[in-house]
Amino acid sequence: MCGIAGRVNRDRDHLVDARALAAMSRLMVHRGPDGEGSWLDGRVGLCHRRLAIVDRKSGVQPMQNEDGSVWLVYNGEIYNHVALREELVALGHVFRTSSDTEVIVHGYEAWGRDVLPRLLGMFAFALWDRRQETLLLARDRLGIKPLYYCLAGDDLVFASEAKALFCQPDVPCEADPDARLAFLEHRYVPGPKTAFQGVHRLQPGQRLVFADGRVRVERWWDVAPVAAAPTHPDEAAHELLDLFSDAVERRLMGEVPVGVFLSGGIDSSAVAWAMSRARGAAPLRSYAVGFPGEGEGGELGYARLVAQALGTEHREVLVTPQAFEAFLPRLVWHLDEPVGDSACVPLFHLAEAARADVTVVLSGEGSDELLAGYPIYWRMLALERAQQLGRPASAALALLARVLGPGKVSRYLRWASLPLEARYRGVSVALDPSLRRRLFGHDRVSADAEAEWQAIWAASAGHSPLSRLLYADLKAWLPDDLLVKADKMTMASSLELRVPFLDHRLVELAAALPDSWKLRGLTGKWLLRRAFAGKLPRVVLERKKRGFPVPFSPWLRGPLHGLARDRLLSRRSNFADAEPKALKGLLDEHRSGRRDHGEALWALLVYDLWHERFIRDRSWRTQWPKPSSIRNVAAERSAAATSSASRTTGTGTPSPRPT
Repeated sequence: MCGIAGRVNRDRDHLVDARALAAMSRLMVHRGPDGEGSWLDGRVGLCHRRLAIVDRKSGVQPMQNEDGSVWLVYNGEIYNHVALREELVALGHVFRTSSDTEVIVHGYEAWGRDVLPRLLGMFAFALWDRRQETLLLARDRLGIKPLYYCLAGDDLVFASEAKALFCQPDVPCEADPDARLAFLEHRYVPGPKTAFQGVHRLQPGQRLVFADGRVRVERWWDVAPVAAAPTHPDEAAHELLDLFSDAVERRLMGEVPVGVFLSGGIDSSAVAWAMSRARGAAPLRSYAVGFPGEGEGGELGYARLVAQALGTEHREVLVTPQAFEAFLPRLVWHLDEPVGDSACVPLFHLAEAARADVTVVLSGEGSDELLAGYPIYWRMLALERAQQLGRPASAALALLARVLGPGKVSRYLRWASLPLEARYRGVSVALDPSLRRRLFGHDRVSADAEAEWQAIWAASAGHSPLSRLLYADLKAWLPDDLLVKADKMTMASSLELRVPFLDHRLVELAAALPDSWKLRGLTGKWLLRRAFAGKLPRVVLERKKRGFPVPFSPWLRGPLHGLARDRLLSRRSNFADAEPKALKGLLDEHRSGRRDHGEALWALLVYDLWHERFIRDRSWRTQWPKPSSIRNVAAERSAAATSSASRTTGTGTPSPRPT
């Protein structure tokens, strides 16, 4: 796992600034503390931070082919790199390392952009083709690894983290007002936009081609909800188990210690079971996080039960409200952009503890979105059936919702009158329309976010309601919230996170399963539970799905209330445009317990902290290092023309130089 960044200028006489390139690298040192590699060739500059996991001795980047016509910086893991290497060797390619990085280089030589569908893994990379004078950016199918980009005039700048882009002096760091609307609605900014003006995420399964100052974005992979010929559920469960076990075993590759995040739910427990089976007698380290006073019925109790059943070396981490508050400034720094998901904080503390023992961890992200694990799915389908009662019934429910006012019951009654796409879009809101009107006098939504949602929804037209819900989460909620959180909070501690449920072969299998094998009655992940019957404790298999229970709502009534009040009611708050009495009323209602506004207050607090750190405070952009670690190939070629002692022209593999 690593961090990548770079710049390509349209004008051949416009040289990349070595000092700015070095600053981009330094800003992401947490993503790759084991080494640095950089390459500068006139109008092109690439840099790489390395977390050494595969071929730790020779897998240095940027990496090139034999004649220096292809240069690559890459972040991720290619789990089928050994098989691809054998195929490429048979085609006549010669390898100098055993790293998976070199497989992409030679794969591009052999197959061009069609190398992408051959890659099994998680990745984001940038490849400069000197012959065609073209930059290729690519992101993995599910968006596990991040990649940001922006235009600086006619030039392209890219990085693994958005903040690194602003080390380029001609890239302005400004908040996007439309993105703020999107955040207040969703708790995150739906891609491809970000909270920063002009900065985009390359979307999952997309590639970007930059040539002659023009950007072309193409989709190279997608999964559509399709119906397959049904087999017996026992056969499907066996196929699911075999494919999942293979996905886990592949993700154990590397030359560093590996552990597992264990919550005590079926997803992470299944990962731990498959890891224990693949490792044989080798001990498995497991890590769980919880909060003081949650008791044996909480996450820690279930995780402890699974750890005992599998015989793991188990470690627990407790997060107090004091630790929660102390981490907030670092939270927004490492997230890059605001994500109103309170589980970010315990995830960071869990990753920090695990990094003391291991460099790689596996976790259970993605299972709920593939196999209908969230209770919201059956609730949405129940509302869909209620609509069949006819329009008068829906109108009556909507009227009842207005009478009841804010609250969970009222929300569901209001949803009952809406079509599925409008209803589901409101599930993860930070502030529902009534709260936005109360605070800001309007409930406007982001036009760009609305257009993106409509495009996602249209792509699944004609399929079952459940398939459409799962597809929407796979395209929006998963990459824009869960995977952003997972990547940023683990890489903050230089820890690589691998997610076997998001092996694209599993994703495609899950998409082809009948709805009833995913969701049966009120039971989600029905086929997964069937596959693991007898392999995991029964109490885990029968346990109802519950979100990670971060107690931020009661903490915002107690130890965190003062922080929220001081920041949100300050004249310097980004929400100075809110009605002061309404905002104060929100805080008072929550503290008294009359209403639970925890999610709304948390989202407002996170956005304000983000805005202060990145928009109001500009000092972090001017702390540039000396450019001594940058390899300037253009300068080397110039020197080579006048000195016979210098003939390499920069085609050798650059050595990592720690800052």
